[in-house]
Amino acid sequence: MKPLIIIIGILLIGCNSKETEPTSQKTVEEIIEKKDNSNKEVEFQNGDLIFHTSRSNQSQAIQIATNSKYSHMGIIYKEDDGFFVCEAVQPVKITELNEWKNRGENGRYVVKRLKNSDKILTEEGIEKMKIKEKKYLGKDYDLRFEWSDDKIYCSELVWKIYKEAFNIEIGKLERLGGFDLSDKTVQTKVKERYGDKIPKDELVITPDRMFNAENLMTIKEK
Repeated sequence: MKPLIIIIGILLIGCNSKETEPTSQKTVEEIIEKKDNSNKEVEFQNGDLIFHTSRSNQSQAIQIATNSKYSHMGIIYKEDDGFFVCEAVQPVKITELNEWKNRGENGRYVVKRLKNSDKILTEEGIEKMKIKEKKYLGKDYDLRFEWSDDKIYCSELVWKIYKEAFNIEIGKLERLGGFDLSDKTVQTKVKERYGDKIPKDELVITPDRMFNAENLMTIKEK
C-alpha cells in the first residue's frame, strides 16, 4: 500500500509543478494582471473619485496651504480593457489606473464614492460625465489655479464634471486668500505663480475639501 501512495504522491507533485511552472515571464505577468483586474472590478465603479499624495514639486505647498494629506485626484472609469483615471496634469488626459496609483507617494491612495451613486451614476449618468469630460481633455494644466475653463487643475476638473453633469457640488468652494500662505514653501510657489499680485478673491476647490465632502463615502484606503 505504501509504495502505491508514494507513487500517487509523486504523480500529483509532478502535475502541480507542471501547471504552476511559467513558460515565460510574460505568462506570469499576464496571470497577475488578470487577478488584479478581477479584484478591481469588485472594488471600483465608474465615477469613483481617487486621491493620493503627488510627488510633484508643488505637492508639499498644496498640502501645507490647504492643511491636507492629499494633493491630487481624478475620476475612475471602467473600459473594456481595464480601469482608467481622468485627471488634470499636463495636459488633461486619461491614465491607466495602475500607472496613476504608482505615481502617488508610497503607492498609497483612497477611493471615494457619491453616497447616492446607485441613483446618479447610472449608464446614462456616466455618459453625461464623459460628454462633459471631453471638452476638457487636452487642455493645459492651470498652474495659477484660476476658475476659468481655459486651463484646469485636478480638483477643479472633477468638481466641474460633477457640477455640469448632475448639478452636484462635491466640496466647498473657497477663496485663494483664505488659505495659509505664511509658510516659506508656500510663499515660494505663490511668488513663482503670481509675483506680488496674489488674486486672493479667486475661487478655488481643493482636493482636501472634496475629500472631506459630506456627500462622499470611502470605498477603499490603501
